[in-house]
Amino acid sequence: MRIHWFHQFFVKSGRKPLRNWLILCFVSVLGLIVIFSSSSSKNLNSVASSPIPDIYKNYRKLKEQATSDFLEIRSLSLGITHIEELDLCGKEIEHYVPCYNVSANQLAGFGNGEQFDRHCEVPQEGQRCLVRPPKDYKIPLRWPAGRDVIWSGNVKITKDQFLSSGSMTKRLMLLEENQIAFHSEDGMTIDGVNEYSRQISEMIGLGSDSEFLQVGVRTVLDIGCGFGSFGAHLFSLKLMAICIAAYEVFGSQVQMSLERGLPAMIGNFISRQLPYPSLSFDMVHCAQCGITWDEKDGAFLIEVDRVLRPGGFFVLTSPASNIQAGLLSAKKGLTIIPIEELTQKICWSLLAQQEETFVWQKTSDVHCYASRKQDGVPPLCEEEVHTQSYYQPLLSCISGTNSKRWVPIQNRSSGSQLNSDELEVHGVHPDDFYEDSQVWRSALRNYWSLLTPLIFSDHPKRPGDEDPLPPFNMIRNVMDMNAHYGGLNAAFLEEKYSVWVMNVVPTEVPDTLPLVLDRGFAGVLHNWCEPFPTYPRTYDLLHANGLLSLVLNSECDVSDFLLEMDRILRPEGWAVLCDKVQAIEKTRKLVTQIRWDARVIELQNGDDQRLLVCQKPFLKK
Repeated sequence: MRIHWFHQFFVKSGRKPLRNWLILCFVSVLGLIVIFSSSSSKNLNSVASSPIPDIYKNYRKLKEQATSDFLEIRSLSLGITHIEELDLCGKEIEHYVPCYNVSANQLAGFGNGEQFDRHCEVPQEGQRCLVRPPKDYKIPLRWPAGRDVIWSGNVKITKDQFLSSGSMTKRLMLLEENQIAFHSEDGMTIDGVNEYSRQISEMIGLGSDSEFLQVGVRTVLDIGCGFGSFGAHLFSLKLMAICIAAYEVFGSQVQMSLERGLPAMIGNFISRQLPYPSLSFDMVHCAQCGITWDEKDGAFLIEVDRVLRPGGFFVLTSPASNIQAGLLSAKKGLTIIPIEELTQKICWSLLAQQEETFVWQKTSDVHCYASRKQDGVPPLCEEEVHTQSYYQPLLSCISGTNSKRWVPIQNRSSGSQLNSDELEVHGVHPDDFYEDSQVWRSALRNYWSLLTPLIFSDHPKRPGDEDPLPPFNMIRNVMDMNAHYGGLNAAFLEEKYSVWVMNVVPTEVPDTLPLVLDRGFAGVLHNWCEPFPTYPRTYDLLHANGLLSLVLNSECDVSDFLLEMDRILRPEGWAVLCDKVQAIEKTRKLVTQIRWDARVIELQNGDDQRLLVCQKPFLKK
């Protein structure tokens, strides 16, 4: 009927089809105006009172719906089933960390402290939902302001817990009801960390802590780091300090440190090794970290020795009076306490002791161990036991002595660009290393230009020279989920972006983590079929090059992998995924399930690689 009327309209128009067509268009537009004006008049009051006009909201809704409809039609044409969006999880798991379920671990038979350890092998009731942010969650302040002031609603700590914690109030200062500050107005930290750092440097024999780099100290493992004050100070000295602490339900040290933009991850060695290779750190620091070092026949000290480089330092600050009393007794020829006795057996030298702080230095002489063969001295490990350390049982033997990386910290390169001899130790050709560096310099510039909501507009374009780039301090916590040589980290440093990078080396690929750590970067081994040991919303940018293909070709569920990415990415955070076309296309369809905005970018080199640039929305309900 409508087709007949349409035909008659033009037939009867005679020689004036164009004029009548214009009249028809005008009438149609007029009708649409009437419809929209009547709809918008109903919301006129709310438009006037709302900071965001309803017309903008309606437009955004229509645009999102149109995009959704288009993708659904395209998926149907390709024979792909519609993927439902996941719901938000309940409030009770706002700070959910998988693999750390004390009750489930106890039921599985773990005890003697091991129930607090990481046990991904224990079946746990899981929900396929999106971990929501707390009600009062706010986007963290940009660096460096976010280092000193955080939103109290972003971390799992109540005002009562804050006020009732003696150790916490020594470090923190509540400025307002919704903020926690970590330094006073004059810039000096409340807990005297500047003076403490200077004291340690003097005990090592330095004039000041600014000389740490001169004796080879670039990377520090801070065990039980409080709330990151020491690490924040070391960062100002251009040192990489990584905080590790046990999982905590309330007031977590790791969650606080990450919220401040400082390197941290959940980690302890109650029964298993840390996920770092031998000879990883120049200094290991423990200030009242709660570890009884002489338990388990010294296995905890042996683990510190494993990750400590030759010539490295172990700093222990402990209120235990028996340490000081034992050292004094030793000078009088009496029995030496177990911790001091064991440090001698593993070739550590006590450099100095001031009040409650002790500094030991690990030997640089690999032959020292052979000269101390006696009862109670830990034997040297077989060569094969220190190949790849991924939550293996604690050792009772000394490792790393047969490694080609046994180089005193004073003799190592000071920069991130390793020399040819150091690269040869890792089996890497200098030309390959140089080419990798060049690739990431160029890639970072491209990535940074895409970190803008412009990429999700109706007509996206790459910003040109006339368009402002995102600010250098827009992001702080970065995770490179398949780090290879750490090239992206190096590119960030060269461009002087104020970020730090957690370089993750998957357990399924060749182990390049020793090379990453030797460059002075933060890094860790991880199996991406398992959750990462961190709290929700702790990273601003996730980057993965080639990891999607790895996950898709494994026994892992790629949907679970993306769900884990969503858990650790903060609201309005970014994900940049580079992979083959097939992997990118499949992932693009799946990210609709976790409600990310996503766009595929073709690379200029025209190969089989694509970028998937995503941004996580700020969802609350």
